[in-house]
Amino acid sequence: MRDYDMVDSSAADLRVGLVGLGSLGVRLGRQFEAVPDAELAAIADVSEANLADAGSELEVASSNQYLDYETMLDEADLDAAAIATPNGLHYDQTVAALERDLHVLCEKPLATNLEDARDLYRRDRETDRVMMLGYQRHLNPAFINARQRWAEGDAEPTFITGEITHDWRSYYENMDDWRMDPELSGGGHLLNVGSHVIDAILWVTGLTPTHVNANVEFHDDEQLFDKQSSITIEFDNGAIANFSDTGIVACTREHIHIWDDDGAVYLEGREWDERTGYTIDAEGTEHDRHLDYHGRETKAEAFAESVLEGTEPPISVRDAFRTLVVTMAAYESGRADERIDLAERYSFVGDGLLD
Repeated sequence: MRDYDMVDSSAADLRVGLVGLGSLGVRLGRQFEAVPDAELAAIADVSEANLADAGSELEVASSNQYLDYETMLDEADLDAAAIATPNGLHYDQTVAALERDLHVLCEKPLATNLEDARDLYRRDRETDRVMMLGYQRHLNPAFINARQRWAEGDAEPTFITGEITHDWRSYYENMDDWRMDPELSGGGHLLNVGSHVIDAILWVTGLTPTHVNANVEFHDDEQLFDKQSSITIEFDNGAIANFSDTGIVACTREHIHIWDDDGAVYLEGREWDERTGYTIDAEGTEHDRHLDYHGRETKAEAFAESVLEGTEPPISVRDAFRTLVVTMAAYESGRADERIDLAERYSFVGDGLLD
């Protein structure tokens, strides 16, 4: 168990500076407002309009609103930084916060390339600050129960299917959203949305991926912005996961089905509603459809708890690194039309980072 430095419980609340005030950042700000032991102390965004609107909604004084996030990190009295900016900014902003000795909650992905991700993994191992990522399925009771099935039992997953659908069609048609900016996005639908399902498969099963083979349809000649993909992930125990991702359909649906010798766990979602789940026994009977999803932890609550109690965060840098390795391998496989052996392609896999 890692040792983390706790915030002094006799001092003031956990003081958080929020970077990025788009819709995701404002939602995260509302979450921190609801945490009794945390205070949203400062906010930063490059947009004056976003600052003014968020400052009013989140009740942050104008003196604690910043157009430059590094100025906020230097001037505001903070214990932690929450980062909800476009993907390509995550690495620099996380490093800036860590170098100022702050705890960090960063939305996914960890980075937009594996070199930066490896550096953040190294920094995470060397610091006593809490670093947590934003893959929220780790906080969902259905996914937690599914993970416990294989972490605490004798069965092993043998066959996995996953799918997520989403409507990004206007982004591809107009190419005017930040998600279509290579410096800000770092990839297309798979990196931005599909990686949620890759993360969930890796985290819930606990399996070690060994090979990735992908068919990827790209939107651009540079083969950066994928529109849809079909991915096979092979694991060291012989299990296979087949995952499909698309951003060019009319609505959002998600499923992850994980089978072992005793039956299966089905995890399902519609639009951005809470994902739910149930189990299937060896005779095909369905069970556990009535889990209690009310009162489950938000990302802000889980982060504050880890910082204040000095415990491992529920979504670790290691989790996010494993997800990014498989995601980037899928891109490489799609571009080269070849099956990627992770140990051969990435030297660091031999260090046990994917176990």
